[in-house]
Amino acid sequence: MTATSRIDRVREHVVENRDTVLADLAFAVVWVAVVTLLFDVLQGPRWVYHLTLAGGIVAHYGFFASLDAVSDRSS
Repeated sequence: MTATSRIDRVREHVVENRDTVLADLAFAVVWVAVVTLLFDVLQGPRWVYHLTLAGGIVAHYGFFASLDAVSDRSS
């Protein structure tokens, strides 16, 4: 597989899933900003900071799963 075909596949995937990609990006930016601001104020241990950042993965899936559940109930 050539580099051009890989780039085309990635571009096609992003175009097809534009809304999802933008929502994921927005969630990640907000999560990192909030955690960073919180730990700048609280001066917590570095390992807790990294653990909280990693917890964003769980928070992401939980948040979007709950949105899917609510939208399924309302339809």
